[in-house]
Amino acid sequence: MNTPANVSPGMIVTLFIIFLIITNAIKILPEYKRGVVFRLGRVIGQKGPGLILIIPFVDRLVQMDLRTITLDVPSQEVITKDNVTIRVNAVCYFRVLDATKAVVDILDFVHATSQIAQTTLRSVLGESELDELLSKREKINQSLQELIDKQTDPWGVKVSIVEIKDVELPETMKRAMAKQAEAERERRAKIIAAEGEFQASQKLTDAAIVMGDHPIAIQLRYLQTLVEIAAEKNSTTIFPIPLDMIKPFMDLSEKKLTE
Repeated sequence: MNTPANVSPGMIVTLFIIFLIITNAIKILPEYKRGVVFRLGRVIGQKGPGLILIIPFVDRLVQMDLRTITLDVPSQEVITKDNVTIRVNAVCYFRVLDATKAVVDILDFVHATSQIAQTTLRSVLGESELDELLSKREKINQSLQELIDKQTDPWGVKVSIVEIKDVELPETMKRAMAKQAEAERERRAKIIAAEGEFQASQKLTDAAIVMGDHPIAIQLRYLQTLVEIAAEKNSTTIFPIPLDMIKPFMDLSEKKLTE
């Protein structure tokens, strides 16, 4: 390939070097990224987003993503405070607030946060009982979030949410909990039945007092019972007779026997 007479090879090399310098000097960062600039190995500041100018071959730009990271904490085997072995996994949401700290103070903040989350998960659940873990999960999640965030704060990392996803119980414990739940339901059923009997006895006592004061109420109740039995279309009708009606005959027979 022949070059024009007025363009020398040295000029072509110069233009190429200038183009290379400009390409390396101009950086564009999106809104969700920040750049930490090192000049001859020393941090000179955090830049971005948008257009950034650096000195080629002198400055080094390390880009840091500020979006929230979803970290799946691997399943951990934990022995609770009441000596029950369970397997628990969780999810952790965190993001970088200070890009300079995340680059300078920690080698791999994602891996470090994962390890801290696993250790804290085992520690917190080891101090909790199984019933507390199952019934007060929000409180435990809050405690996990605060402890993990406290340890990652020096790295410029903010932990916003920690949620326990699943608690895997041994089969023996599942059967024991099922028996406990069944016994609890039977206890409630017996208490409800006993309360019903107590209320019914109170009502019967009130009814007996009313009937004692008004004997005609007994007769009305007898007639009502007869109507209820006849309404079922039974072949046999039982008619209750008050004892007061046959009492004179019983007294007469006793008198004759004594004579």
